[in-house]
Amino acid sequence: MTMVDRVPGAPDAEVATNHVHRARRLGIDTGQEPVVYLHRDSIVCRSEGFGSEIRLWVRRGDRAILATLNVITGSLLAPDEAGFSEAAWSLLAPRADDTVEFAHPLPLDSLSHVRAKIYGRRMDGAAINAVVTDIAAGRYSDIHLSSFLTACAGDRLDRQELVDLTRAMVTVGDQLRWTHPRVFDKHSAGGLPGNRTTMIVVPIAAALGLVMPKTSSRAITSPAGTADAMETLAPVALDRDALQRVVDREGGCIVWGGAANLSPADDVMIRVERPLDLDSPGQLVASVLSKKVAVGATHVLIDVPVGPTAKLRTLAEAEAVSDALRDVGGALGLEVLPVITDGTQPVGRRVGPALEARDVLAVLRGEPDAPQDLRERALLLAGYLLELAGAAPAGAGQALARSALDDGRAWRKFQAICAAQGGMREPPVARFTRPVEGTAPGRVSAIDNRRLARVAKLAGAPGDPAAGLELHVRVGESVAPGQPLFTVHAQASGALDYALAYAARAGDIVRIEPLR
Repeated sequence: MTMVDRVPGAPDAEVATNHVHRARRLGIDTGQEPVVYLHRDSIVCRSEGFGSEIRLWVRRGDRAILATLNVITGSLLAPDEAGFSEAAWSLLAPRADDTVEFAHPLPLDSLSHVRAKIYGRRMDGAAINAVVTDIAAGRYSDIHLSSFLTACAGDRLDRQELVDLTRAMVTVGDQLRWTHPRVFDKHSAGGLPGNRTTMIVVPIAAALGLVMPKTSSRAITSPAGTADAMETLAPVALDRDALQRVVDREGGCIVWGGAANLSPADDVMIRVERPLDLDSPGQLVASVLSKKVAVGATHVLIDVPVGPTAKLRTLAEAEAVSDALRDVGGALGLEVLPVITDGTQPVGRRVGPALEARDVLAVLRGEPDAPQDLRERALLLAGYLLELAGAAPAGAGQALARSALDDGRAWRKFQAICAAQGGMREPPVARFTRPVEGTAPGRVSAIDNRRLARVAKLAGAPGDPAAGLELHVRVGESVAPGQPLFTVHAQASGALDYALAYAARAGDIVRIEPLR
């Protein structure tokens, strides 16, 4: 094949072809994965052996990206045109009809370590570092990523592999440095709809003098992550410098870690974990702790909910994850305090980014109808954090946290943090709502966290921030025939119907036992 110079900005690429194509923006949303589209009669496909799902470098001038190729037929593209997904167009930043050229990447040597792991061999630090470096550089396709994540799922990573994976995920990204000797953070192991305690704990802690640069992920398997809910109230895509300015000014922040390039390999893996609905304990430990090390934390409180339909279903699982968090955190210089909590039912009354944000606002504002379970859970965790920080003696942290919430200091601090992040706004409201009603009298004996979350996701959450559901009953309460159990919220009528159809066939999402 005809060759020219190596592709600038693509250090692992072979030399490029001299076949150029005109760039076209196709407006196709492929999430965060850059995709390039070529006609099957393109001279590049015909002469260079390019086929669908391969990875290839695409160059425009002095800028190059690694993209996944999709080959099309029909008249959408001419043979001399290259179509780009929104993610690829944003990264390559061409103008209409700019020309681009292509190159084969060099062989992906680190895949040999993934294959070995699939067959049961352990990975040493060098192997893990090679894999994570390639992931962060965008060299792994979604298929490669799925293989790696599956090979590491369950209990397939031993303790040293977890330490090495976490360390590698930190190394490939940026790290924040603070002048404060003690920097605090808080996280939840997840699996509990509505558990937005972070947005209450951070302003309590910051109002009481703790330094707490809280970075959060987008939702993985849930209808909302902390970053998704916070984004309905204030900007969260702050870069590293902006994040540091907010914390220097207010003592805390609540932002999305991806914009600050903290543990970027984790953000890539989360993108693939989401459609797989996969969030294994080992990946959870590496994901959480890599972000905490990267943000410069020294002390971390981790909420570990346990319940039959939570992410961690048994006390034994919760204790095993807690031990791993302590051990891996200690190996990386973190003091980690896991707190095992009740995960038997959702927290608060609302599920979905904007709906959960409304619950948070009700608690911070001290509204009389604020969900008390969310309030008390946040105070419990804030109390442990204050005691970990030495801001309160053992047993007195919760009372100190309660005083900061009750007298308005936490609410004022939250407003100040939102202002520093770019300005506070009201969360959106869904266009369509419809209740799901009980059919018989009885008492609520259980609420299925997983299936309830599924309803909220089918309604559009977290992609549609206003989508989700509002829960009207709690475990132990009596219900009458025709009483609403929960109300589904959606931005599109089709999404509403889709979620309600699932709820109708899913069985007892809210289990009601007959009254005796």
